[in-house]
Amino acid sequence: MITKFNRRLVFRWMHLIFSIPILGYIYSPFEAIPDYAPLVRFVFLPILALSGLWMWKGHAAKRLFAGRSA
Repeated sequence: MITKFNRRLVFRWMHLIFSIPILGYIYSPFEAIPDYAPLVRFVFLPILALSGLWMWKGHAAKRLFAGRSA
């Protein structure tokens, strides 16, 4: 069983690691942007958004889904 602390630690590191390609996207030369723009838009950005939302409002999401058990 993973503790709340370890879960938050995993999400925090995942958030930080997946933000590195976004920094590369921002600071790369303009000619190199089209090469990996789809990866940034469709993989890294959604992962960052979901992990950020989970760290911010994860307690509310768990409460919302816990009430709907079958």
